[in-house]
Amino acid sequence: MNGFSDILNRVYEMTAFSSLAAEPTFLLMYLIAFGLLYLGIVKKYEPLLLVPIAFGVLIANFPGGDMGVVQANAEGMVTLADGTQTSIYSMPLHDIAHEFGIMSYLYYALIKSGLLPPIIFMGVGALTDFGPMLRNLKLAIFGAAAQFGIFAVLICALLLGFTPQEAASLGIIGGADGPTAIFTTIKLAPHLLGPIAIAAYSYMALVPVIIPLVVKIFCSEKELKINMKEQDKLYPSKYEIKNMRAVKIIFPIAVTTIVAIFVPTAVSLVGMLMFGNLIKEIGADTDRLFDAASNGIMNAATIFLGLCVGGTMTADAFLNLQTIGIVVGGFLAFALSIASGILMVKVFNLFSKKKINPLVGATGLSAVPMASRVCNGISTKYDPKNHVLNYCMSSNIAGVIGSAVAAGVLISFLG
Repeated sequence: MNGFSDILNRVYEMTAFSSLAAEPTFLLMYLIAFGLLYLGIVKKYEPLLLVPIAFGVLIANFPGGDMGVVQANAEGMVTLADGTQTSIYSMPLHDIAHEFGIMSYLYYALIKSGLLPPIIFMGVGALTDFGPMLRNLKLAIFGAAAQFGIFAVLICALLLGFTPQEAASLGIIGGADGPTAIFTTIKLAPHLLGPIAIAAYSYMALVPVIIPLVVKIFCSEKELKINMKEQDKLYPSKYEIKNMRAVKIIFPIAVTTIVAIFVPTAVSLVGMLMFGNLIKEIGADTDRLFDAASNGIMNAATIFLGLCVGGTMTADAFLNLQTIGIVVGGFLAFALSIASGILMVKVFNLFSKKKINPLVGATGLSAVPMASRVCNGISTKYDPKNHVLNYCMSSNIAGVIGSAVAAGVLISFLG
């Protein structure tokens, strides 16, 4: 009988039930994972991002599974199985895999090294058409205005006791660009990479919820009914690009050169973004490169990035006051970026005969093209004929470049 009870006891210890009973916080993490999966699968909020992240959260929180990412502290130190501490940066990758599991291996090889963010930017560039922005260059200023949220939250975070590097990493969430947030945090505050990456990608996925909320607070129905096409007819543009293909090819080369001269630290992101766009615009001669950058490479990078980001969201790393502060601060940065773009449009309209729909300003954050699609949906809700997608894309695309440049500036000053 004792032998049978020993067997049952061993079976019980083999399962995760004993750990779950001792640490019920794991159950809360499962609920968070299920909630994110629901948003990605049922609500279709950026499923390409949210599903890998949510599943990463799920598998990272099964006790004994060794799929959670082991985070180093601010000094880069981690605790080994024998209780000793060592610098994670001095450990070979195969030792990281043996000591902490495959997810930690992927995390330190692909994320901490800074490899995936530029690769994803290359894919984003290959999937982006700069035509709408080039045709409406004056709307690009609203993409710059939306970066206000980054610096406003940076100041607030400093006042709350975060270091300048931590505050910058928190503020960059306001750019609504996951790769940019990850890249900046790697350079400035790598010990916060897990919660900042989770906050950045979660809010990107929740763009269909957050933008309408902010728009409802700051915009009137009359403003949302401003028809940009009618404004173009009343006040036509004084210039027209005759050879758009040539301009599209020159643009990424020129932007990369200018950014490299003025903000060299932003070249990793902006340069790869523009390279991806260049191979798209050249056409048939680089079609194979474009296909690889926009499909196979981009998809593989997204899978590993999502799973690794989700893998950082373990109960120990996530359920603490600092992480909660980052999540709240990230939402504030995100909302302020949307609001500042809207307010910039309102100020512009005070001094211009040609009125601009404030939804254009609401898309000044990155999150391209989802933010533009959401704002176009809001516009057509009030007037089915009022499509503002192309105008919103002008500001939206400028926001991608703006957030990457802002990241470069912060890294230059604080890195």
